[in-house]
Amino acid sequence: MTNLFTPNKLLSKKSVQILIFSQLSFLILFWFFSPFVFLPKPTEVYQSFIELWQYDALAQELITSLFLSIESILISIVVSLGLSYLSTIPFFRPAIAVVGKLRFLSLVGLSFFFTLMTSTGHQLKVSLLVFSISVFFVTGMADVISCIPKEQYDLARTLRMNDWQVLWEVVILGQIDKGFDVLRQNAAVGYMSLTMIEAMSRSEGGIGALLLNSNRHFHLSEVFAIQLLILIIGLTQDGVIGYAKKLICPYSFFRLEHGQ
Repeated sequence: MTNLFTPNKLLSKKSVQILIFSQLSFLILFWFFSPFVFLPKPTEVYQSFIELWQYDALAQELITSLFLSIESILISIVVSLGLSYLSTIPFFRPAIAVVGKLRFLSLVGLSFFFTLMTSTGHQLKVSLLVFSISVFFVTGMADVISCIPKEQYDLARTLRMNDWQVLWEVVILGQIDKGFDVLRQNAAVGYMSLTMIEAMSRSEGGIGALLLNSNRHFHLSEVFAIQLLILIIGLTQDGVIGYAKKLICPYSFFRLEHGQ
């Protein structure tokens, strides 16, 4: 029992499962018997979910949002990794550093400029999402690359690799597992921004526009139903990326399991 409150203590898999189950059970019981008026009961949330699914085309709005999210993530991967790898070339390094600093800008203030640069509502939303993901993705990957030990570069050069081969073997292939970790973090950032962007540009609908409608009319049970659905889809997305990492980079899990 004392291990539960001691820093840096390892627990058995069974203990972790029991801990998770007990805490989830507490949260569910608190939800059922909560005295807070603003917190809808589970039955109310379930009923609102059924009504949204049947009468407000929740399924169609969800599909619209999922396709938008997937498209934006794929574009962000190409853009961000390309910029990150260019940061190894001295000529591009200052420009890439500036891109990373753009993460402090607000999407609300930038929406006007993206509107001028795009011709459709879909392009506007994709552009905003790609921007919101890429500025963080580039920063994360640049940090990963900067933390590569000098010994790895020296080893590649002793194997008579030229500079481009070193880039491919050490930076690209050698850090692909860490790239998945950065992707998981920043895909979550993009997913969190998705509903706000869909609320800003409602041309194609989406789950964000539906959430905004429910929020404006103070339909709290509908808001909770949509938020829970967003949470479940987000956790599923995170799990898919984690599973892809396990398939492509199984050696990273091997190192973790053996404490190396």
